[in-house]
Order: sequence, then C-alpha cells, then structure tokens
Amino acid sequence: MSPLRRNDPAQYDELADQWWEGSGGFAALHWLAASRAEHIPPARGPDAVLVDLACGGGLMAPHAARLGYRHVGVDLGEQGLRVAREHGVLAVRGSVLAVPLADGCADVVVAGEILEHVEDDVGVLAECARLLRPGGTLVIDALAATRIGRFLMVTVAERLPGGPPPGIHDPALFVDRARLLAAADALGLDLELVGLRPSFREALAWRLGRRGTVRMKPVRSTAVVFAGYGRRREEVRQSGAADRAPVRSGS
Repeated sequence: MSPLRRNDPAQYDELADQWWEGSGGFAALHWLAASRAEHIPPARGPDAVLVDLACGGGLMAPHAARLGYRHVGVDLGEQGLRVAREHGVLAVRGSVLAVPLADGCADVVVAGEILEHVEDDVGVLAECARLLRPGGTLVIDALAATRIGRFLMVTVAERLPGGPPPGIHDPALFVDRARLLAAADALGLDLELVGLRPSFREALAWRLGRRGTVRMKPVRSTAVVFAGYGRRREEVRQSGAADRAPVRSGS
C-alpha cells in the first residue's frame, strides 16, 4: 500500500461531486463560507466585486449574491471551477500566487482554506493586497502552525464525520500567525485574527441528521482554526518588508 500523499490537489477533483453536499467531505467548508459572509459588508453598488481565491466549487456563491456582489472565483482545479460556474460564479483558472486579475479590482477578497495549502502563504497575502482597492475588505481563514493545531486538525479531525478528507492537509504548511500579521502590516493590510470552532451542540445535531448546517463560533484562542478580518489601508508604506520575508521551510 502506497503512503498517503498529503495536500494533493487531485483530491479536490476526485471529490468534486461532493462540493454542494451538506453532509459530504466538504461539509465544514459550508460552515466556514457562512462564517466568512458574516464579516463582509453589503455591496456598495451593482458593480462591486468579490474575488474568491481558491474558490473550489463556489460555496461563497449564495452569500456573495445575497450581499450584492459580482462573484469572481479563482482556482486551479478545473472540476471545481466547472461546479462553481454552475452556481453562478464567474470562474477564472489561475494560481492564487499570480492571480490573472487587475490591481485594485476587488471590493472584497476572500482567501479561505488556502494559506495552509501553499508553500508561500505571504505570497498569497500579497496578491490579496494587490487585488483590493483602498479601503477594501479582506476575509481569510486558515490552520495555525501549532502542535495542538496539527494534532486536532490532522490526527483527530481526519477521523471525524464532517472533518477534512484524510490527507487533504499537510501540517508542515500550517500558518505561522505572527509572521502572517507582520506581512499583512508591511503590505498595508490592517488584519485582526480570531479563533473559530464549530458549535458543539449544532455539530452533534448535524451528525444526528437534525440540522443541515453548523455555525462557526468565535473563540479567544487562534491556535487551531483562525479567521482574519481586515481592510486595505488607504496608503501603503513602501517598506518592502513583505518582499524580504522568506518562504517558509515547512519545518
């Protein structure tokens, strides 16, 4: 039996038929999408744009539509983009490290469940800053590079119903929060991190088939799952600090 290859993008294509199943392998992503939407303001006008990096099957689509945004989704996975298009997303194939969209084109950028899947998380954050107009809103979520985070999100969560599919995460890529905040500041992003966890009561009801979804609740600790809420400053300091930040080694 071959060893499990972690963080394999092919898994997303293999699970493409589960993107919109509330009880499938991506169930928790539905919960996170709803949580992200709570921190996005209503669109300022009919041309307001929400750019959704690593959009997958487009789970932000109903939230973007309700809030009045043109929803542009960017991803490398062709199967996920196909599903996203079926749900009204303007799907663009491209890397989150070199997004094929213009500077300042977005009123909102969402980068959910992607920073822990790339070697250069600061590079993704730099693209978020580039895409945002001054004053624009940034919403991210990711997994923290801590012992407890790796244990709970890999050793434990991959064995739980509604948890991530086995092998979907490589714990070596989990995110250093202090490094992320320092890079955000250098990039002209005011960013605040908040811990997240599912409602235990609702998760149990969901498991028993009594609920279709589960709320994500804010918690004080950001040591496992965390979200980041922020905005692009009107003026960016030209420090170049983010450009000098090394790509993490994965150690």
